Amino acid sequence: MEQRLLELSTGIRMNVALAGRADAPPVILLHGFPESHRTWRSLAPLLADDFRLAMPDQRGFGASDKPQDVADYESEILLADLFALADALEIERFALVGHDWGGAIAWMAALSGNPRVERLGIVNSPHPLIFQKSLIEDEEQRAASQYIRAFRKQGLERMVEGIGFEAFFDKSFAPHVDMTKVSAEERQRYIADWSQPGALTAMLNWYRASKLVVPPPGITVPVPDFALPKIDIPVCVIWGMDDRALRPVQLEGIEEVGRDVTVVPLPGVGHFAPWEAPEAVADGLRPFLAGR
Repeated sequence: MEQRLLELSTGIRMNVALAGRADAPPVILLHGFPESHRTWRSLAPLLADDFRLAMPDQRGFGASDKPQDVADYESEILLADLFALADALEIERFALVGHDWGGAIAWMAALSGNPRVERLGIVNSPHPLIFQKSLIEDEEQRAASQYIRAFRKQGLERMVEGIGFEAFFDKSFAPHVDMTKVSAEERQRYIADWSQPGALTAMLNWYRASKLVVPPPGITVPVPDFALPKIDIPVCVIWGMDDRALRPVQLEGIEEVGRDVTVVPLPGVGHFAPWEAPEAVADGLRPFLAGR
């Protein structure tokens, strides 16, 4: 994959990996925490013959700029980065695929109704309304999401530096992945990215800036009274059913969030489906992205 460092109109430099034919239909793929464009390392070769792929390191991750203020990670700014990237690549209309936090931005882009987004592919990333309701009403999901409260705590960076990034990998990341799919070299790539100056604060600021309400266990919280519009563009939700962080409750009612929603469950696959099961994810995305 070719990599380019682009100056965006939002004021940051964003590293983006590019693959595929320049004249093919464009697809922007957004990774989540705690990764980079390498989320798509095994998927990209399976899609590159048919699509023009743009895979950025999102703000705060990988080789992109890492502002240190929480306010630099407000949802409106993260969404603006997406369209600024499309401008920098001279892409007018595109399909959008997101995983984890990248999926959160992708959901927002589709919900905004911006006509530049033609199709929405989601991989293990919850719809914002379903997720918020589940954090309040579903005890299993609330318990699985307590790490978000931990990540929001000020001073967590000092704790991680104290125990070392190797230990942080083992405690926070390894329990959620199939470690047989992560080579020693790949593990060191993760740790090298996280160890960059300011990197951990930047990544955690995604959680700190989020307006998501994550109550502690055992208390009663009213469900916020808000509704989101239905999505008009086609949506394909691909879900690793063994996801330990995002429970199957996230698929309850998912067909109702848009006017054309397809769900592709992946039994035996965990949260990091794009590299745990790239062939299965590609089989779900390829016909969808091609409009079939």
